[in-house]
Order: sequence, then C-alpha cells, then structure tokens
Amino acid sequence: MSAPKITAEQARAFDLAAPPAGFVDDPFPWYDALLTHAPVLPQPDGSILISRHADLERIYKDTTLYSSDKTVAFAPKFGKGSPLYEHHTTSLVFSDPPLHTRVRKIMTSALTPRAIARMEPGLIDTVDHLLDGMEGKPQVDLIEDFASSIPIQIIGNLLDVPMEERVPLRDWSLAILGALEPTLTEEQLKRGHDSVTEFKTYLEDLVARRRARPGDPETDVLTRLIRGEGADGQLSETELLQNCIFILNAGHETTTNLIGNGLALLHDHPGEKARLLDDPSLIVPAVEEFLRYASPNQLGNRETTQEIQIDGMPVPKGTNLHLVIGAANRDPAMFDAPERFDITRKPNRHLAFAGGPHVCVGLTLARLEGRIAIGRLLQRFPTYRLLDGRKLGGRMRFRGYAELPATMA
Repeated sequence: MSAPKITAEQARAFDLAAPPAGFVDDPFPWYDALLTHAPVLPQPDGSILISRHADLERIYKDTTLYSSDKTVAFAPKFGKGSPLYEHHTTSLVFSDPPLHTRVRKIMTSALTPRAIARMEPGLIDTVDHLLDGMEGKPQVDLIEDFASSIPIQIIGNLLDVPMEERVPLRDWSLAILGALEPTLTEEQLKRGHDSVTEFKTYLEDLVARRRARPGDPETDVLTRLIRGEGADGQLSETELLQNCIFILNAGHETTTNLIGNGLALLHDHPGEKARLLDDPSLIVPAVEEFLRYASPNQLGNRETTQEIQIDGMPVPKGTNLHLVIGAANRDPAMFDAPERFDITRKPNRHLAFAGGPHVCVGLTLARLEGRIAIGRLLQRFPTYRLLDGRKLGGRMRFRGYAELPATMA
C-alpha cells in the first residue's frame, strides 16, 4: 500500500523540531514534498530547512558566507561549558579555520592512499573473523554481530586502543552522536554528557601512556595528533582529546549504517542483489548507491555569517541552516528516477560525505570498509535472508538499523 501523498500545505507546515508521525521511520515522502513545494523552508525557531542538491553543494563550498562553528548555536542546546558543548564545539566537523585546518592536516596525513592500503589486510581479517562467528547460527543480528564491530576495530587500530579496552566505545559513540538530534529528552542529554566525560577520562589515561611510549606515526593517528604532525602547531590538550572522540564517532556510526543499510537494501531488492552476485566488481558503484539511497547521515548544518538571500528570501546573519542531505540525494534535478535503487547508477554525485572543505576526511576508508564488508559477506553467504523484527535506530540525523535479524543459510 503506497503512502498518502503529502500536500503542499503539509510540506510548508513541516517542523523539524516536531516532525509528523512516521517521519523518522520513512522521511522520504516528506523529502519529495519539500523538494517540490518548499525547498527553502523557514522553521518556527528561526532556522531554515534547505533541501535542494544544488543549494547544499553551493553552501558546502562557500566557507565565507556559511560557517560550521557551533559555539553560539549549541550553547542553549547543551549548556555553555558542559561536556557535550565542549566536545561538539571543538571537534573537526563543527569548527572553522584555523582549528579545522590544523586538525584536518593531521588526519589527512594519516589517511593517505598508501596508509589505507596498509589497513586492507587487517580489515579483511576482521571481516572474515566476524563471518566465521556467524557460520552455522540459526539467527544473527547483522548490526550487533557484524556491521557495528567493523568500524570499532578499524578505528581502534587507528588510535591503537588496546583490544581489551574497546568494549565501551560503541555505547559512548551512540550517546554522544545521539545528542545531535533536533530535540532531546533529559535522559538523552544526561547520557551524552556522561559519555563525553567518561570517554575523555579514558583518553586522558591513553594519551599519557602514548606520550610515555609513542607509537609509529605512520600507522598511529594518536601519536600524530600528540606530535601535531602535518599541522601548524600542536593541538591543545582539549583539542587533542575531543578530536580523538570525534574520530571514533565520525567513523563508527556512519560506517555501521552504510553496511547495515546496504545489506538491507540488497535483501529488499533481490534483482539488484542478483546483479551484484553475478558481477562482484559492481560492489564499487553499489556502495555509492547505498550512500545515496539511504544516506547514513541525513542532516547537516551551517550558520550564516552575514545577511544573505536564498531563493529571494532574506536570511539574517547567524541563522542556522538545516541541510537535508537525505532529500538532496533524492533530488530529481540531479538524479534520474531518484526513487529507483540502481547499483550501477552513473553519474552518482551524492552528498553523503558532505562537500567542500568539510568533505568527510575518512570517506576513502569508509568506502573500503563498505566494499569489503558487504562484498565478502555476499561471497560467503549469498542466500542470507532478513527475518521479521528489523528495528531502525529511531533518529532523524543518522539513518540506520539498531537491529537487523537474519539467517545466513
């Protein structure tokens, strides 16, 4: 049964802070309506929703008119000086130069093509080990038993976190990123604050150990961050700790969602799955279509640095812009038949990794993880089947599954 068509009046009344029933589970009919009727939509709180691909692409590229800095916007949300405020206003994604420039140089110097190529054998071993663990089980959870474990191990390796100390990393990450939702309960806010505090305490000890015994800067990003290699001066202790938290958060949630969403999409589109099984080389464009069709990150933000106009609409300085990535990646002005899932789609200029100077620093690694994880699972378990009971994560900003029960036989 098809979803009821959303009217122009409903689209123009859409409020991200109070979304309509069913939006979190299936936002795509609303995205279509926003693109058609209200691609630039003022919100009751003074912010603006931007949905068109061309608008997002332009905004991402322009760091003069649009800022990533959230020191003002996050003060009422988290409380100035709070753990979440300190984290989200210091990390790479919510900062402008010079901090953004310094930290990004370090990370890009550690994620060169050669460095990522060196990670591939360890990634394959991790994936194969997880696949071994699912062999013969009557039921598995493709998130808990597979997708979420891969980025935790890869990022744990990047920071050289001892294996026995990695258990709490995923829960910390989910709580901290969950606090970026448009609206929060008191419990979610407290969990986010507590997670930043606990994670920071752990990292203080890890950094102290690494200062005493530095790792190989060719493979250990934490050692690079401590030394400030590739940057214009060393990071402060707060900048160092908060960007270690950022590395885990940015790489964990999005990659978990990429893998889980990809496996669900292939199951739900058996014709496309058959094409991929017939020609495994199609995993490369398939990953791009997973990223476009069910973008792991559905929303981004920028803040205007001066008074501007968008679509002839005056926009005051300091206005928060919600960049609706999930809608832009379904924009018919950019994508032919955007509602169609096509693993050979070309061109596929999606914005799943944002764009401009803030384009995701780990995009090459994320793509590699997606290709190897999904490609090797299909090779090992070509007839995997999802079972009843799949559960979405329940968030607007990040789209992915909390549970994905399956049988691998």
